[in-house]
Amino acid sequence: MSKVITSKSNLDFSWSDLAPMATPGKLFMVRPSYFSIDYVINPHMEGNIGNVDKEKAKSQWDQVREAFASTGVEVHELDGAPKLPDMVFCANQSLPFIDEEGNKEVIMSIMNSEHRKNEVPLVEEWYLGQDYQTHHLNYKKISSFEGMGDAIWHRGKRLLWGGYGFRTSLEAYHFISETFKVPVIALKLEHPEFYHLDTCFCILDDTTVMIYPDAFEKKGLELIHSIFDTVIEVPKDEALNQFACNATCPDGKHVVIQKGAKVTNQKLRDCGFNVLEVDTSEFLKSGGSVFCMKMMAW
Repeated sequence: MSKVITSKSNLDFSWSDLAPMATPGKLFMVRPSYFSIDYVINPHMEGNIGNVDKEKAKSQWDQVREAFASTGVEVHELDGAPKLPDMVFCANQSLPFIDEEGNKEVIMSIMNSEHRKNEVPLVEEWYLGQDYQTHHLNYKKISSFEGMGDAIWHRGKRLLWGGYGFRTSLEAYHFISETFKVPVIALKLEHPEFYHLDTCFCILDDTTVMIYPDAFEKKGLELIHSIFDTVIEVPKDEALNQFACNATCPDGKHVVIQKGAKVTNQKLRDCGFNVLEVDTSEFLKSGGSVFCMKMMAW
């Protein structure tokens, strides 16, 4: 089923129409050896050039890695590279996929910023070593696509949620839908502080999502509420300052999240989730947190 859906009016399939998709059992992270803030490509970076405590960042990265490992997911580590300080945010360079026969595929990103384009081939090397078939977007037709920063698989289903408007062009989702033969629900992002879908939208299990509602236009919210039974709304201060929506639930039970989001964390507990708080304060200076720092894969 190939289709890009931008409003509730063209949501013409039922839940039973969606084929199942295996849940990823592993992830990779890029070591923060070269993490720093050397330029500004999002509002969170303003005023933070040169303002990274690298020893603290390494300790925080280790804490995130251990939190993921504690949930039972298999963690792989990749080396970073000189002059690529944002490569540590490895949700952005790719979109992996597994078909119904278990064949692994991946679409490589076209990074919006020139500062980050050289990250993509280095991440592609990992996929090639893991027996993935790689696909590349036509940069003459598609201006940008930033992987799972904007494109997020529904848990357990062949359905993709896609953010667009800042770092990813809507046209990318037509190629992705056709390549993987899956429907894409495309959500326009409204505010530059929430420049990726993963800053304002976090799928927790197949029926539950956590969002910052003001990041979306009305028709996007209608689509979200049409699909999910439970929508946890995150207050602005926690979405903006703790990046609460940039959490990750790798197993449908444990939520790894930046510490200090008290209202959000209580809502998660009330819904039966186990909250694993971590400190990503050095990475928040660059506009990223837990979700940005890993890539779920098969």
